[in-house]
Amino acid sequence: MIVSGKHYLTLWWENGAVHMIDQNKLPFIFDVMVCRTWEETAEAIRNMNVRGAGAIGAAAGFAMAQAFLQASSINKDEYLLAARAAIEATRPTARDLFFATQRVSACSNTEEAIREAQGIAAENSEEGRLIGIFGEPLIKDGMGILTHCNAGWIAFVDHGSALSPIYEAKRKNKDFTVFVDETRPRCQGARLTAWELGNENVRHHIIADNAAAYMMQHRKIQLVIVGTDRVAANGDIANKIGTLEKAILADYFGVPFYVAAPLSTFDLSMTSGNEIPIEFRSPDEVLSISGLNKQGEIENIKIAAPGSQALNPAFDVTPATLITGLITSKGIIKPNKKEISKLFH
Repeated sequence: MIVSGKHYLTLWWENGAVHMIDQNKLPFIFDVMVCRTWEETAEAIRNMNVRGAGAIGAAAGFAMAQAFLQASSINKDEYLLAARAAIEATRPTARDLFFATQRVSACSNTEEAIREAQGIAAENSEEGRLIGIFGEPLIKDGMGILTHCNAGWIAFVDHGSALSPIYEAKRKNKDFTVFVDETRPRCQGARLTAWELGNENVRHHIIADNAAAYMMQHRKIQLVIVGTDRVAANGDIANKIGTLEKAILADYFGVPFYVAAPLSTFDLSMTSGNEIPIEFRSPDEVLSISGLNKQGEIENIKIAAPGSQALNPAFDVTPATLITGLITSKGIIKPNKKEISKLFH
C-alpha cells in the first residue's frame, strides 16, 4: 500500500519484532506499533490493532515464531503448546490464524519457524495480488460496487482480497463508484476501507449499513464484493456481521454477490457454515464509539441508553446458495464442495 508516497506492508518481521500499522488509530493517525514478544503480538490481534483475515494469519505466524525465540531449551514443547493455545484463543473465527499457527508450530527449530512465518506473509500478499487479477474483469465501466467491512490492503499483508479487484480495475482506468458500508459496530468500512480508497483516488461514498437496500432498489449497485474469514467445505462463508443481510438483499434484487477468498481461508474440516465458531466481542463496541475530538485526540464516547445491555456477534454465516462465486488465487469458482475440492487437488 502507498501512504503519503511511501510503500508499506500491513505488518512485517524485523529483528525478532513484529511491526504493524495500528489499525485502531486509523484513519485519524497513521502509526506503526512494534510488538517485541509473542504475548504483545497476540494482544494486538485480540485488540484488533491488526485485523482482517490475512493480516491476522500473518500476525499469528509471526507470534508463533516469536514464541520459538522466547522458548528455553527446558520444557520447550510445553511452552510452545501453551503459546499456540493462547494465540489461537485471540480470534476464534478467523481460519487464517489457525492455518498459520499450525504451520509454524510444526517447525523443528527457531530459524525454520521464522522462515515459515515470513513465507506465510509473502504467500498472503501474493494471493491478494492474484485475487485482484482474477476479480478485475467482473468490474465494468459505470458500475456501482458495494463493499462491507474492510478486506483491503490492511486486512492482508498487501493488496487485500475484496478490494484487490477494485484496485486492479482502477489501474486499468475503469470508471466506477464504490459504496462503502460503514460496518457497525467498529466502522471498519467508514474508517478503513474509505481511507484506503481515498489513498488510491477511487471514487466512493460511505453509506449507513441500513442504506444498502435503498441503493439496490434504485439500481445504484450492480455488484457486491466482500471478503471472508472462513470458508466451509460446502461454500458457506463466515464474514463480518452484516454480510448475510447484504447477501439476502443482493439475492432479492438480482445483484451478483462475490466473495474474495485466499486459499488459507478455506477450512475443509468444516462441512458447513453451521460448524464455524462465531466470536462474540465486548458489548462496549456496540454501546460506545470512538472518533477524533476537537483536540485531535481519539476519544471513546457512549452512544446508547445508560443501563442498557448489548449483544455483539462479530461475524455471521452466509450460505453458499446466496453466493454467486468465490474469487480465489486460482480463479473464480462456484461455491460448492466439488469446485472447492478441486482447489486443493
